[in-house]
Amino acid sequence: MSPNNAITAIDALLASEFPVTQRLNYLNHAAVAPWPKRTAEAVHAFADECVNEGSSHFAEWLELENGLRQRLAAFIGASSANDIAFLKNTSEGLSVVAHGFPWRPGDNVVISDEEFPSNRIVWESLHSLGVEVRQVSLRGGDSPEDALLSAFDSRTRVLAISAVQYASGLRMDLERLGSECNQRDVAFCVDAIQAVGAVQLDVQAMYIDFLAADAHKWLLGPEGIAVFYCSDTWRDRLALHQYGWHMIEHHFDFDTKDWEPAASARRFECGSNNMLGIQALSASLSLLEEIGMGEVERRITANVETLVKEIGRHTALELITDPSPARLAGIVTFSSNLVPAEKLHKTLTDNKIVCAMRGGGVRFSPHCYISPESLVTAVETAASIAN
Repeated sequence: MSPNNAITAIDALLASEFPVTQRLNYLNHAAVAPWPKRTAEAVHAFADECVNEGSSHFAEWLELENGLRQRLAAFIGASSANDIAFLKNTSEGLSVVAHGFPWRPGDNVVISDEEFPSNRIVWESLHSLGVEVRQVSLRGGDSPEDALLSAFDSRTRVLAISAVQYASGLRMDLERLGSECNQRDVAFCVDAIQAVGAVQLDVQAMYIDFLAADAHKWLLGPEGIAVFYCSDTWRDRLALHQYGWHMIEHHFDFDTKDWEPAASARRFECGSNNMLGIQALSASLSLLEEIGMGEVERRITANVETLVKEIGRHTALELITDPSPARLAGIVTFSSNLVPAEKLHKTLTDNKIVCAMRGGGVRFSPHCYISPESLVTAVETAASIAN
């Protein structure tokens, strides 16, 4: 198939998978994404199976679950499916790290001043253990990475950072940060909820020790299920605080009296997994796999570049997001000096342009299926409101 025919085929596929575009200009994937049509079909099929056959096909459910671990490992560049756990959300994954880490009084963790509360509160909760939280301004150095690294000292044990900042859309140089952490013996923990499914990640190349990401944003899946990655060098060094039948090594030997935590990341899954969420995430991931993350990222990058260009054409609008190509992911945030962000956001919403109010402005976050024409319309509408 020629490149042009391949692009046309992908366009047709995406149009069929996202009927939401017929009703809304949906620019809010950094919040909660619409599902692809195939995901709804998978959930309906699973519900029908549960109604009509109960758990008769439980062995097949487990096969799909194990297959999804393998696919997610490949998706983020992990060495093995053993590195992957299914948790409820990003916050749970970060909590597993924060409260399982072998802290000593006087240790510190470095975070930024732009983190979503999930990646701030969990570290602040360690105060009673004598752990200092160093909150660094990302605008305080020659680069955001320089600012973070300059806060390290001999007692820094963890760098916890979002791959992409939820409000400003700032994309971090994870490879540089991970390499520096590796050299300095600092654990590298990444909140990747605004990155996985939007940009390509390789946890090994980036020296990431821990990664957590919900399914309901750029992965186009449901709420209530998240991927949690823990490198094999750290798995048995994190203290466990949740216990149950599912997290032990031989979890289907219900009569065993002698047990030990699973050697794999399943040790962090204390009880039965969200099988409905697994069915849905499997379907959503299959769409990203079918298109290929290289093409997904290319399309998202083109969309945010279109937004940056169009916003720059209007003097009534002011870009908040850093427009440098290396700093762009899926989020573009802007404001107006002429109207409050609240009015801008409400009027856009009234015009069926779904977006969010974040970081002192309005946040647009288009996925790969959003057309350039929709983006131009959204910016033109924002400019007309601001004038």
